[in-house]
Amino acid sequence: MVDDKEKNMKCLTFFLMLPETVKNRSKKSSKKANNSSGTSSSSSKLPPVCYEIITLKTKKKKKMAADIFPRKKPANSSSTTVQQYHQQNLSNNNLIPAPNWQGLYPTIRERNAVMFNNDLMADVHFVVGPPGGTQRLPGHKYVLAVGSSVFHAMFYGELAEDKDEIRIPDVEPAAFLAMLKYIYCDEIDLAADTVLATLYAAKKYIVPHLARACVNFLETSLSAKNACVLLSQSCLFEEPDLTQRCWEVIDAQAELALKSEGFCDIDFQTLESILRRETLNAKEIVVFEAALNWAEVECQRQDLALSIENKRKVLGKALYLIRIPTMALDDFANGAAQSGVLTLNETNDIFLWYTAAKKPELQFVSKARKGLVPQRCHRFQSCAYRSNQWRYRGRCDSIQFAVDKRVFIAGFGLYGSSCGSAEYSAKIELKRQGVVLGQNLSKYFSDGSSNTFPVWFEYPVQIEPDTFYTASVILDGNELSYFGQEGMTEVQCGKVTVQFQCSSDSTNGTGVQGGQIPELIFYA
Repeated sequence: MVDDKEKNMKCLTFFLMLPETVKNRSKKSSKKANNSSGTSSSSSKLPPVCYEIITLKTKKKKKMAADIFPRKKPANSSSTTVQQYHQQNLSNNNLIPAPNWQGLYPTIRERNAVMFNNDLMADVHFVVGPPGGTQRLPGHKYVLAVGSSVFHAMFYGELAEDKDEIRIPDVEPAAFLAMLKYIYCDEIDLAADTVLATLYAAKKYIVPHLARACVNFLETSLSAKNACVLLSQSCLFEEPDLTQRCWEVIDAQAELALKSEGFCDIDFQTLESILRRETLNAKEIVVFEAALNWAEVECQRQDLALSIENKRKVLGKALYLIRIPTMALDDFANGAAQSGVLTLNETNDIFLWYTAAKKPELQFVSKARKGLVPQRCHRFQSCAYRSNQWRYRGRCDSIQFAVDKRVFIAGFGLYGSSCGSAEYSAKIELKRQGVVLGQNLSKYFSDGSSNTFPVWFEYPVQIEPDTFYTASVILDGNELSYFGQEGMTEVQCGKVTVQFQCSSDSTNGTGVQGGQIPELIFYA
């Protein structure tokens, strides 16, 4: 009966020739031939070759080369590291100087990485970039085909062409190199100025993991300055998640986004989608001015003279997406009405819309945008006042907070006077690791109740998740006011979780358990 140990052992059997056995039997056969010459011819032949069945034990888990040979830094300068080759090969094609370079790298990944942008054994070359800015890059068909189905079809498919040189005028050389580095080295190296071009290359050659990394990079670097451009690109690349993230930034920080240089670089279709946006959180005069700025740049792109007529021409029907009748009367009278873009009839009709009981029909949208509804995170369970608290003598009230989702802080809710109505001057500030992200000096009027009173930043401030920020305020006004108590370290506000902790900047007594800054006002 076979024991358990043999049952669990995987065996591999094969036939192994034993040379010594064959040799000994050959000697015996020759002796017999000399002693008996009268034997039959069959007895003089060599005996049949003998084989034995050998059983070899196999291990349950095979070790890879990387396990057997852990990475070590070369002992001498001749053993150049893969990273050094990467750096060299980014700018030029280097041949490996050492004849036995394969022995320097224990894993196939490291040996494969040496071939990155290397002419050694290259069987194809790419001329990448537009005319006048091309770069000739070497490639290895097998490696490229393993990394991209497009390259596989190009080199080994039914319609494959045997070309030594392939021209790619629609991809930037830096982006193509970034894609090759991922295919050869399994490394993702992205930069802000080439990530969009790299995303295009990854999409074109169907390298999905690199494309996903590009989108993640863009999402983390998204801001009001680049949101409009990225919105245009995300629609082009069909990346709905990135598109949604762009809309979140544009809606919450609309005025910053519309005033950015990137807004003027968007295409007409993206312009229309922004002007049509119902949740755009901006004054309509800002929208109008941004559209005129875009029209000016578009005239330059189309080689048109910078005239009012041409600005209106390039705007086309998008002009009527601007909700001019919803502007404040002062904004219209001093801005849109004197811009020259509107016809005389349009200007008169809009003035009548403001003043007449019977309003004329307009081509412009006359319903105000909904904008965004701010959310309020209240961190105290109760408030109180005493005869000797809460006093303000130029000291700072401060608290730290962190969120689990990206939000946009629009302002703070503050307590007011506990001794009747009073006016306060408030300097609010928002910092991250000592760097000021937003600040504003404004006034607010309190009616003597225990309600909170909003104080706003000029523009909402973008807050990234899982990082502590410092909210501060310096108040000047009636010394005695309400203050919060029974503070909470964690508050759930809709889908956003906010954590609070004490700040070292607080010199007036505010902390987690009590004090000022009872509310954070934000968009999510």
